[in-house]
Amino acid sequence: MVYMDYNATTPCDKRVVEEMMPYFSEKFANTSSIYKPAREAKKAQEKARENVAGLLGCLPDEIFFTSGGTEADNWAIAGTALKMQEKGKHIITSQIEHHAVLHTCKALEKRGYEVTYVPVDRYGVVDMDQLEKSIRNDTILITVMHANNEIGTVQPIEKIALLAREKGVFFHTDAVQTVGKMPLKLTESGPDMLSISGHKFYGPKGIGALYIRKGVSIPPLIYGGGQEKGKRSGTSNVPCMAGMGKAAEIALQEMEQDISRVRELRDVLENKIKAGVPEIVINGHPENRLYNTINICMKYIEGESILLSLDFEGICASSGSACTSGSLEPSHVLLAIGLSHEVAHGSLRLSLGKYNTREDVDKVASVLPGIVDRLRQISPFWKDKK
Repeated sequence: MVYMDYNATTPCDKRVVEEMMPYFSEKFANTSSIYKPAREAKKAQEKARENVAGLLGCLPDEIFFTSGGTEADNWAIAGTALKMQEKGKHIITSQIEHHAVLHTCKALEKRGYEVTYVPVDRYGVVDMDQLEKSIRNDTILITVMHANNEIGTVQPIEKIALLAREKGVFFHTDAVQTVGKMPLKLTESGPDMLSISGHKFYGPKGIGALYIRKGVSIPPLIYGGGQEKGKRSGTSNVPCMAGMGKAAEIALQEMEQDISRVRELRDVLENKIKAGVPEIVINGHPENRLYNTINICMKYIEGESILLSLDFEGICASSGSACTSGSLEPSHVLLAIGLSHEVAHGSLRLSLGKYNTREDVDKVASVLPGIVDRLRQISPFWKDKK
C-alpha cells in the first residue's frame, strides 16, 4: 500500500504506541483519585501537557486537552460567543475553513449571531483588506485557520493576530494541519486560542488540545467533574494524552529533517505529474504552502473516479470533492479560490508524510497518467473538448 493521505490522518509512530501502552492496563488509575497509582497517571498527564507546550513554545497552563481538533474549534468559537454575547454577536471567518469551524458558525447564526465569511484570492490567501473592513464595534471573534487542509495554503496569522489585538477582538486559529508539521512558537502577540489534533502528527486519534493564552478566559462547553481546571470535564484520557505528548516530543526533535525530506519528495512528485498529465490545475500557494501537500484538478474527469482507480492500484489519496461523502457538490475550498464546478470536481489531494519513500512517489507518478488518460477516454466532457 502507498499511503498519501497524511492530511486526513497519520499512523501512530511506534514510539508513541509504546508510550501509551502502560496506561491502558498497568497504570490505568483515574487521575482524579488521590492514591499513588492515580498520582502516577496524573504525572503522565502533566508530562504530556509540558511536551505539547514545548512544541508550541507556550506555558503548560495554557494547554487544555480535548477529544480532538473539532471539539477545540467548537469550544473556542462557541465559548467566545457565549462569553462575549453582551458586547456583540458578530464573528469573522474565512470562506475556506474546515467544517468544524464553518458548521459551528452556521449553528451560531441560527441563535442570532452574524457571521462574515471573508473571501480568499486564487491561491487561498485571506483578503486582509476585506478582513479589516469587516471588523465592527460588535465583532467579538476572528477565526481563521493556519493552513488549509485541502490546498495547503498557509495564512498570515501573525498579521491577523496583530490586527485583532489592535481592534480588541479575540483571535482563534485552527492549527490542526500545522502543529507538529512546521515550526510554530506562540507569543503574547500571537493568537488568543489555537486548536490542535494529535492524530495529525503521528499521535493517536481521540485527543487534541486548545491553547488558551494566559489572561484569556472562555466558559466550558462540557460540564462534569471539573477536570482540566474546570474548563473541560470528563475522565482524563491518559493513554492518548501520553501518546500526543510523545508525538509532540518527537516532532520537536525531528521536524526539520522531516520537512526537508518530505518537501523534496513532494516536489519530485508534483513535477512528475506536471510532466506526465496534461490539462491540470495546481491549487494552493506556490510558496506559502504546507511542504507535504499537492492539490491538483484533472480537467474533464471526476475526482472520485481517480480515487477509485488509485485504490485499485493500492494507493490511498483523497479528493477535495465532497462527493466522496455522498454530496454532488465540489469542495467549498476550490470554489472559493475561483474554480468552476466542472474543474473542481476533478480534484485530487496527495498529502505525504514521514513514512513515504521515493518508491512511493515513483509508483504514483507512473500509474496516475494512465488512469487519467483512461478516464478521459470515456468522459463526455473530454470528447466535447476534442
